[in-house]
Amino acid sequence: MKPANVAELYRRLRDLNPEPETELKYVNPYTLLVAVALSAQATDVGVNKATGPLFAKIDTPEKMVALGEAGLKTYIKTIGLFNTKAKNVIALSKILIEEHAGQVPRAQDALEALPGVGRKTANVVRNVAFGEHTIAVDTHIFRVSNRTGLAPGKNVLDVERKLEKVTPDAFKRHAHHWLILHGRYICKARTPECWRCPIADLCAFKPKTPAPESVKAIAAKKKAKRKK
Repeated sequence: MKPANVAELYRRLRDLNPEPETELKYVNPYTLLVAVALSAQATDVGVNKATGPLFAKIDTPEKMVALGEAGLKTYIKTIGLFNTKAKNVIALSKILIEEHAGQVPRAQDALEALPGVGRKTANVVRNVAFGEHTIAVDTHIFRVSNRTGLAPGKNVLDVERKLEKVTPDAFKRHAHHWLILHGRYICKARTPECWRCPIADLCAFKPKTPAPESVKAIAAKKKAKRKK
């Protein structure tokens, strides 16, 4: 995608949503870290249902450790892989207490050193909690980047590096959320809703998905032809 089109793409997404936010519910950097760690292979909606009651009582690593692994499981048992995630959350909470004075570190390597925290999770935390210009590539961003031609790549790290390179500095703060929300609600995996996409004319994806009314009309025409 040409630099001018990249800038225009972000400009349009920004105009529609100037201050995008994560859809994960949290109360501080620590609960954000926990929520993002729990969201792996799970939906934000599902995580929020579990963490709402949890974060109302547990909002520090000290409280989490006191709650214990078994206690944590009672809150997150509806989330996929909850056994492993509970173990990791307790372990990372202990490390935060022992090595970081109970605070969430800002550095990428320190975050990735925590149990259950990978590059994507670290990038989300750094972006949301600390305002860093990181882009956490999930399945939505990977799809949008490849489908539109914005930053095509064979794997998430390749896409992340390309996005960091092509995204103008003025848009890097919120690029992550603009792209993930676009992928979640418009540029969907099975059937992208191209007819209502604000960047359709900039997108390399072909053929564009027609509006539902058009789909019905096309089907009706085909049916009429078969009857003749």
